[in-house]
Amino acid sequence: MKIHASRLAKGVALVTLVATVAACGLPRSGPNKREIFAGSVQKQGDAFIVSVNERVNAVTSVTPALGFSDAFKNASLVGSDTIRAGDTLGITIFENVDDPLLGGEGRTPATLEEVQVDGAGFIFIPYAGRLKASGNTPEALRRIITSKLDAQTPDPQVQVRRAAGDGATVSLAGAVGGQGVYPIERPTRTLSAMLAAAGGVAVEPSIAQITVIRGAHRGKIWFEDLYEFPDLDIALRGGDRILVEEDTRSFTALGATGGQTRVPFESQSLSAIEAIATVGGLQSNVADPTGVFVFRNEPAEIASQVLNRDDLIGAQRMVYVLDLTEPNGMFEARDFLVRDGDTVYVTEAPFVTWDKTISALTGSLGSVNALGSLATSVGGGG
Repeated sequence: MKIHASRLAKGVALVTLVATVAACGLPRSGPNKREIFAGSVQKQGDAFIVSVNERVNAVTSVTPALGFSDAFKNASLVGSDTIRAGDTLGITIFENVDDPLLGGEGRTPATLEEVQVDGAGFIFIPYAGRLKASGNTPEALRRIITSKLDAQTPDPQVQVRRAAGDGATVSLAGAVGGQGVYPIERPTRTLSAMLAAAGGVAVEPSIAQITVIRGAHRGKIWFEDLYEFPDLDIALRGGDRILVEEDTRSFTALGATGGQTRVPFESQSLSAIEAIATVGGLQSNVADPTGVFVFRNEPAEIASQVLNRDDLIGAQRMVYVLDLTEPNGMFEARDFLVRDGDTVYVTEAPFVTWDKTISALTGSLGSVNALGSLATSVGGGG
Protein backbone atom coordinates (compact mmCIF):
# COMPACT_ATOMS: atom_id res chain seq x y z
CA MET A 1 0.00 0.00 0.00
CA LYS A 2 2.80 2.36 0.87
CA ILE A 3 4.56 1.48 -2.42
CA HIS A 4 1.37 2.24 -4.40
CA ALA A 5 0.94 5.55 -2.63
CA SER A 6 4.56 6.41 -3.27
CA ARG A 7 4.22 5.69 -6.98
CA LEU A 8 1.03 7.76 -7.15
CA ALA A 9 2.76 10.64 -5.45
CA LYS A 10 5.67 10.43 -7.87
CA GLY A 11 3.25 10.35 -10.81
CA VAL A 12 1.43 13.44 -9.57
CA ALA A 13 4.75 15.16 -8.99
CA LEU A 14 5.89 14.26 -12.52
CA VAL A 15 2.68 15.59 -14.10
CA THR A 16 2.96 18.75 -12.01
CA LEU A 17 6.56 19.20 -13.07
CA VAL A 18 5.70 18.63 -16.75
CA ALA A 19 2.90 21.20 -16.54
CA THR A 20 5.23 23.61 -14.78
CA VAL A 21 7.91 23.24 -17.45
CA ALA A 22 5.35 23.63 -20.23
CA ALA A 23 3.95 26.74 -18.56
CA CYS A 24 7.42 28.27 -18.41
CA GLY A 25 7.18 28.93 -22.15
CA LEU A 26 9.30 26.45 -24.05
CA PRO A 27 10.85 27.75 -27.29
CA ARG A 28 8.47 27.32 -30.25
CA SER A 29 7.70 28.90 -33.63
CA GLY A 30 4.30 30.32 -32.65
CA PRO A 31 0.86 29.51 -31.21
CA ASN A 32 -0.54 25.99 -31.32
CA LYS A 33 -3.92 25.00 -32.74
CA ARG A 34 -5.67 25.21 -29.38
CA GLU A 35 -4.45 28.76 -28.82
CA ILE A 36 -5.51 29.86 -32.33
CA PHE A 37 -9.00 28.41 -31.92
CA ALA A 38 -9.23 30.12 -28.53
CA GLY A 39 -9.10 33.44 -30.38
CA SER A 40 -12.22 32.73 -32.41
CA VAL A 41 -15.34 34.88 -32.26
CA GLN A 42 -17.21 31.88 -30.89
CA LYS A 43 -14.89 31.99 -27.88
CA GLN A 44 -15.07 35.75 -27.39
CA GLY A 45 -12.09 36.40 -29.66
CA ASP A 46 -11.94 38.76 -32.64
CA ALA A 47 -11.33 36.41 -35.60
CA PHE A 48 -13.62 34.14 -37.57
CA ILE A 49 -12.09 30.66 -37.95
CA VAL A 50 -13.31 28.84 -41.06
CA SER A 51 -12.45 25.37 -42.33
CA VAL A 52 -11.70 25.48 -46.04
CA ASN A 53 -14.03 23.52 -48.29
CA GLU A 54 -15.22 23.70 -51.89
CA ARG A 55 -17.75 26.48 -51.17
CA VAL A 56 -15.18 28.61 -49.32
CA ASN A 57 -12.75 28.20 -52.21
CA ALA A 58 -15.39 29.33 -54.71
CA VAL A 59 -16.15 32.48 -52.69
CA THR A 60 -12.59 33.48 -51.82
CA SER A 61 -10.89 32.73 -55.17
CA VAL A 62 -10.38 36.39 -56.06
CA THR A 63 -7.47 37.63 -58.19
CA PRO A 64 -6.57 41.26 -58.92
CA ALA A 65 -8.83 42.69 -61.61
CA LEU A 66 -6.52 44.26 -64.19
CA GLY A 67 -7.47 45.56 -67.61
CA PHE A 68 -8.11 48.54 -69.86
CA SER A 69 -11.35 50.49 -70.05
CA ASP A 70 -13.39 50.64 -73.27
CA ALA A 71 -12.00 54.12 -73.91
CA PHE A 72 -8.53 52.60 -74.18
CA LYS A 73 -9.58 49.52 -76.16
CA ASN A 74 -11.81 51.33 -78.65
CA ALA A 75 -9.29 54.01 -79.63
CA SER A 76 -8.31 53.76 -83.28
CA LEU A 77 -4.77 53.58 -84.57
CA VAL A 78 -2.92 56.86 -84.93
CA GLY A 79 -1.37 57.44 -88.33
CA SER A 80 2.36 57.92 -88.20
CA ASP A 81 1.95 61.20 -90.15
CA THR A 82 -0.91 62.72 -88.17
CA ILE A 83 -0.14 66.30 -87.08
CA ARG A 84 -0.56 67.09 -83.39
CA ALA A 85 -0.45 70.17 -81.18
CA GLY A 86 3.16 71.16 -80.57
CA ASP A 87 4.46 69.78 -83.87
CA THR A 88 6.79 71.88 -85.98
CA LEU A 89 6.04 72.12 -89.71
CA GLY A 90 7.87 73.38 -92.77
CA ILE A 91 5.69 74.91 -95.51
CA THR A 92 6.74 75.97 -99.02
CA ILE A 93 4.38 77.87 -101.35
CA PHE A 94 4.96 78.28 -105.10
CA GLU A 95 2.92 80.94 -106.97
CA ASN A 96 2.42 81.01 -110.73
CA VAL A 97 2.76 84.83 -111.04
CA ASP A 98 5.60 87.28 -111.53
CA ASP A 99 4.57 89.29 -108.48
CA PRO A 100 3.69 86.66 -105.83
CA LEU A 101 1.82 87.36 -102.61
CA LEU A 102 4.30 85.55 -100.40
CA GLY A 103 7.44 84.86 -102.40
CA GLY A 104 10.04 87.17 -103.83
CA GLU A 105 10.13 88.64 -107.34
CA GLY A 106 10.68 86.23 -110.19
CA ARG A 107 8.41 83.54 -108.87
CA THR A 108 10.67 82.74 -105.93
CA PRO A 109 8.83 80.34 -103.61
CA ALA A 110 7.87 81.38 -100.09
CA THR A 111 9.39 79.14 -97.46
CA LEU A 112 7.90 79.14 -93.96
CA GLU A 113 10.29 77.25 -91.73
CA GLU A 114 9.43 76.03 -88.20
CA VAL A 115 5.73 76.83 -88.20
CA GLN A 116 4.64 75.82 -84.69
CA VAL A 117 1.25 74.14 -84.19
CA ASP A 118 -0.21 75.88 -81.14
CA GLY A 119 -1.79 74.21 -78.12
CA ALA A 120 -5.24 74.36 -79.73
CA GLY A 121 -3.89 72.69 -82.88
CA PHE A 122 -3.89 75.74 -85.20
CA ILE A 123 -1.29 77.45 -87.40
CA PHE A 124 -1.34 80.84 -89.13
CA ILE A 125 -0.53 81.25 -92.84
CA PRO A 126 -0.52 84.77 -94.36
CA TYR A 127 -3.51 85.35 -96.70
CA ALA A 128 -4.91 81.95 -95.70
CA GLY A 129 -5.56 82.80 -92.06
CA ARG A 130 -5.73 80.60 -88.97
CA LEU A 131 -6.05 76.97 -89.99
CA LYS A 132 -6.71 73.78 -88.07
CA ALA A 133 -3.61 71.60 -88.43
CA SER A 134 -3.84 68.95 -85.67
CA GLY A 135 -5.66 65.79 -86.63
CA ASN A 136 -4.74 66.22 -90.28
CA THR A 137 -1.98 64.58 -92.25
CA PRO A 138 0.54 66.82 -94.05
CA GLU A 139 -1.26 65.99 -97.31
CA ALA A 140 -4.66 67.00 -95.92
CA LEU A 141 -3.22 70.26 -94.56
CA ARG A 142 -1.63 70.92 -97.98
CA ARG A 143 -5.03 70.71 -99.62
CA ILE A 144 -6.55 73.04 -97.00
CA ILE A 145 -3.85 75.68 -97.51
CA THR A 146 -4.12 75.36 -101.30
CA SER A 147 -7.89 75.89 -101.13
CA LYS A 148 -7.52 78.99 -98.96
CA LEU A 149 -4.83 80.58 -101.16
CA ASP A 150 -6.53 79.72 -104.44
CA ALA A 151 -8.82 82.73 -104.07
CA GLN A 152 -5.80 85.01 -103.58
CA THR A 153 -3.34 83.78 -106.20
CA PRO A 154 -3.86 81.57 -109.26
CA ASP A 155 -2.97 77.87 -109.05
CA PRO A 156 -0.78 77.93 -105.89
CA GLN A 157 1.42 74.89 -105.29
CA VAL A 158 1.96 73.97 -101.61
CA GLN A 159 4.30 71.58 -99.84
CA VAL A 160 3.86 70.62 -96.15
CA ARG A 161 6.42 68.59 -94.23
CA ARG A 162 6.97 67.74 -90.60
CA ALA A 163 10.29 68.83 -89.13
CA ALA A 164 12.57 65.93 -88.25
CA GLY A 165 12.08 64.52 -84.75
CA ASP A 166 8.61 65.94 -84.22
CA GLY A 167 5.32 64.06 -84.11
CA ALA A 168 3.40 61.95 -81.61
CA THR A 169 5.58 60.34 -78.95
CA VAL A 170 5.17 58.19 -75.84
CA SER A 171 7.43 57.75 -72.84
CA LEU A 172 8.47 54.39 -71.41
CA ALA A 173 9.82 53.97 -67.89
CA GLY A 174 10.45 51.24 -65.33
CA ALA A 175 11.55 47.69 -66.04
CA VAL A 176 12.03 47.94 -69.81
CA GLY A 177 15.09 47.27 -71.91
CA GLY A 178 15.47 50.94 -72.82
CA GLN A 179 13.70 53.75 -71.00
CA GLY A 180 13.05 56.92 -72.99
CA VAL A 181 10.76 58.82 -75.33
CA TYR A 182 9.75 56.97 -78.51
CA PRO A 183 7.89 58.27 -81.57
CA ILE A 184 4.66 56.66 -82.69
CA GLU A 185 5.62 55.41 -86.13
CA ARG A 186 3.88 52.99 -88.43
CA PRO A 187 5.58 49.91 -86.89
CA THR A 188 5.04 51.09 -83.28
CA ARG A 189 1.43 52.21 -83.14
CA THR A 190 0.32 49.55 -80.62
CA LEU A 191 1.37 48.77 -77.06
CA SER A 192 3.09 45.46 -77.78
CA ALA A 193 5.03 46.91 -80.71
CA MET A 194 6.19 49.89 -78.65
CA LEU A 195 7.37 47.63 -75.82
CA ALA A 196 9.29 45.54 -78.32
CA ALA A 197 10.91 48.69 -79.72
CA ALA A 198 12.02 49.59 -76.19
CA GLY A 199 13.76 46.23 -75.73
CA GLY A 200 10.91 44.36 -74.02
CA VAL A 201 10.35 43.94 -70.28
CA ALA A 202 13.33 43.52 -67.98
CA VAL A 203 11.61 41.40 -65.31
CA GLU A 204 10.12 37.92 -65.27
CA PRO A 205 7.19 38.11 -67.74
CA SER A 206 4.86 36.18 -65.40
CA ILE A 207 5.00 38.96 -62.78
CA ALA A 208 5.34 42.00 -65.07
CA GLN A 209 2.55 44.58 -65.02
CA ILE A 210 2.02 47.27 -67.66
CA THR A 211 0.40 50.60 -66.76
CA VAL A 212 -0.67 53.07 -69.46
CA ILE A 213 -1.41 56.63 -68.32
CA ARG A 214 -3.35 58.81 -70.77
CA GLY A 215 -4.20 62.23 -69.39
CA ALA A 216 -6.28 61.72 -66.23
CA HIS A 217 -7.01 58.08 -67.07
CA ARG A 218 -4.93 54.97 -66.48
CA GLY A 219 -5.18 51.24 -67.03
CA LYS A 220 -3.07 48.30 -65.89
CA ILE A 221 -2.70 44.80 -67.32
CA TRP A 222 -0.52 41.74 -66.89
CA PHE A 223 2.21 41.56 -69.52
CA GLU A 224 1.31 37.95 -70.36
CA ASP A 225 -2.33 38.94 -70.93
CA LEU A 226 -1.19 41.38 -73.60
CA TYR A 227 -0.41 38.45 -75.87
CA GLU A 228 -3.26 36.21 -74.76
CA PHE A 229 -6.04 38.75 -75.28
CA PRO A 230 -5.68 40.75 -78.54
CA ASP A 231 -8.06 43.51 -77.44
CA LEU A 232 -5.55 44.56 -74.77
CA ASP A 233 -2.98 45.47 -77.43
CA ILE A 234 -4.34 49.01 -77.54
CA ALA A 235 -3.55 51.78 -80.01
CA LEU A 236 -1.25 54.40 -78.52
CA ARG A 237 -1.75 58.15 -78.42
CA GLY A 238 0.79 60.93 -78.33
CA GLY A 239 1.62 61.79 -74.73
CA ASP A 240 0.90 58.31 -73.38
CA ARG A 241 3.11 57.25 -70.48
CA ILE A 242 3.91 53.55 -70.18
CA LEU A 243 5.22 52.13 -66.92
CA VAL A 244 6.51 48.56 -66.55
CA GLU A 245 6.66 47.25 -62.97
CA GLU A 246 7.27 44.01 -61.14
CA ASP A 247 4.30 42.64 -59.20
CA THR A 248 4.57 43.94 -55.62
CA ARG A 249 2.23 41.40 -53.99
CA SER A 250 3.64 39.15 -51.26
CA PHE A 251 2.67 36.84 -48.41
CA THR A 252 4.39 35.95 -45.14
CA ALA A 253 5.30 32.37 -44.21
CA LEU A 254 5.69 31.49 -40.53
CA GLY A 255 5.78 28.44 -38.29
CA ALA A 256 6.93 24.93 -39.14
CA THR A 257 7.79 25.61 -42.78
CA GLY A 258 11.05 25.37 -44.64
CA GLY A 259 11.53 29.12 -44.34
CA GLN A 260 9.99 31.91 -42.32
CA THR A 261 10.05 35.00 -44.50
CA ARG A 262 8.16 37.48 -46.65
CA VAL A 263 7.68 35.90 -50.06
CA PRO A 264 6.89 37.76 -53.31
CA PHE A 265 4.36 36.27 -55.70
CA GLU A 266 5.88 34.45 -58.66
CA SER A 267 2.73 34.22 -60.77
CA GLN A 268 -0.63 35.93 -61.27
CA SER A 269 -2.32 33.49 -58.88
CA LEU A 270 -0.84 31.45 -56.04
CA SER A 271 -2.47 28.52 -54.22
CA ALA A 272 -1.83 27.52 -50.62
CA ILE A 273 0.03 24.42 -51.79
CA GLU A 274 2.23 26.52 -54.07
CA ALA A 275 2.85 29.03 -51.27
CA ILE A 276 4.02 26.27 -48.92
CA ALA A 277 6.18 24.73 -51.64
CA THR A 278 7.76 28.14 -52.36
CA VAL A 279 9.26 28.24 -48.85
CA GLY A 280 10.50 24.65 -48.90
CA GLY A 281 7.34 22.80 -47.82
CA LEU A 282 6.44 21.58 -44.33
CA GLN A 283 9.20 20.56 -41.93
CA SER A 284 8.56 16.82 -41.84
CA ASN A 285 9.94 16.38 -38.32
CA VAL A 286 8.08 19.32 -36.81
CA ALA A 287 4.99 20.39 -38.79
CA ASP A 288 1.40 19.41 -38.07
CA PRO A 289 -0.33 18.87 -41.45
CA THR A 290 -3.71 19.24 -39.76
CA GLY A 291 -2.82 22.78 -38.67
CA VAL A 292 -2.16 24.91 -41.75
CA PHE A 293 -3.68 28.37 -41.25
CA VAL A 294 -4.07 31.40 -43.52
CA PHE A 295 -4.62 34.70 -41.69
CA ARG A 296 -6.31 37.47 -43.70
CA ASN A 297 -8.25 40.70 -43.40
CA GLU A 298 -11.19 39.83 -45.64
CA PRO A 299 -13.38 42.51 -47.30
CA ALA A 300 -16.88 42.59 -45.85
CA GLU A 301 -18.56 41.48 -49.09
CA ILE A 302 -16.49 38.29 -49.26
CA ALA A 303 -16.60 37.60 -45.51
CA SER A 304 -20.40 37.91 -45.61
CA GLN A 305 -20.63 35.22 -48.27
CA VAL A 306 -18.22 32.92 -46.44
CA LEU A 307 -20.09 33.25 -43.14
CA ASN A 308 -23.61 33.53 -44.61
CA ARG A 309 -24.20 36.80 -42.77
CA ASP A 310 -25.49 40.22 -43.78
CA ASP A 311 -24.57 42.26 -40.71
CA LEU A 312 -20.80 42.62 -41.25
CA ILE A 313 -19.29 46.08 -41.71
CA GLY A 314 -15.72 46.67 -42.86
CA ALA A 315 -12.88 44.19 -43.26
CA GLN A 316 -13.07 41.11 -41.04
CA ARG A 317 -10.27 39.10 -39.47
CA MET A 318 -10.49 35.63 -40.96
CA VAL A 319 -8.44 32.52 -40.18
CA TYR A 320 -8.80 29.80 -42.82
CA VAL A 321 -7.94 26.28 -41.69
CA LEU A 322 -6.49 23.68 -44.05
CA ASP A 323 -6.20 20.04 -42.98
CA LEU A 324 -3.89 18.31 -45.43
CA THR A 325 -4.66 14.88 -43.93
CA GLU A 326 -8.32 14.97 -44.97
CA PRO A 327 -9.24 12.80 -47.99
CA ASN A 328 -9.57 15.89 -50.20
CA GLY A 329 -7.39 18.15 -48.07
CA MET A 330 -4.63 18.45 -50.65
CA PHE A 331 -7.14 19.33 -53.36
CA GLU A 332 -8.75 22.01 -51.19
CA ALA A 333 -5.31 23.49 -50.44
CA ARG A 334 -4.49 23.40 -54.14
CA ASP A 335 -7.66 25.34 -54.95
CA PHE A 336 -7.38 27.88 -52.10
CA LEU A 337 -5.83 31.09 -53.44
CA VAL A 338 -3.40 33.07 -51.32
CA ARG A 339 -3.76 36.84 -51.63
CA ASP A 340 -1.56 39.87 -51.12
CA GLY A 341 -0.75 40.44 -47.44
CA ASP A 342 -1.78 36.95 -46.27
CA THR A 343 0.09 35.14 -43.49
CA VAL A 344 0.53 31.40 -44.01
CA TYR A 345 1.23 29.71 -40.68
CA VAL A 346 1.89 26.02 -39.94
CA THR A 347 1.64 24.79 -36.36
CA GLU A 348 3.98 22.33 -34.72
CA ALA A 349 2.84 18.75 -34.16
CA PRO A 350 1.72 18.00 -30.55
CA PHE A 351 4.51 15.47 -30.03
CA VAL A 352 7.07 18.21 -30.72
CA THR A 353 5.84 20.18 -27.71
CA TRP A 354 5.85 16.99 -25.63
CA ASP A 355 9.35 16.13 -26.81
CA LYS A 356 10.57 19.61 -25.91
CA THR A 357 8.91 19.34 -22.51
CA ILE A 358 10.46 15.96 -21.78
CA SER A 359 13.86 17.20 -22.94
CA ALA A 360 13.59 20.23 -20.70
CA LEU A 361 12.32 18.03 -17.85
CA THR A 362 15.08 15.43 -18.10
CA GLY A 363 17.63 18.18 -18.40
CA SER A 364 16.20 19.87 -15.30
CA LEU A 365 16.11 16.61 -13.34
CA GLY A 366 19.71 15.90 -14.34
CA SER A 367 20.69 19.32 -13.03
CA VAL A 368 18.80 18.72 -9.78
CA ASN A 369 20.44 15.31 -9.27
CA ALA A 370 23.85 16.80 -9.99
CA LEU A 371 23.23 19.53 -7.43
CA GLY A 372 22.02 16.92 -4.93
CA SER A 373 25.12 14.79 -5.43
CA LEU A 374 27.30 17.85 -5.04
CA ALA A 375 25.54 18.82 -1.83
CA THR A 376 25.91 15.30 -0.43
CA SER A 377 29.57 15.27 -1.36
CA VAL A 378 30.20 18.61 0.31
CA GLY A 379 28.21 17.60 3.41
CA GLY A 380 30.02 14.32 3.74
CA GLY A 381 33.36 16.03 3.41
CA GLY A 382 32.45 18.38 6.27
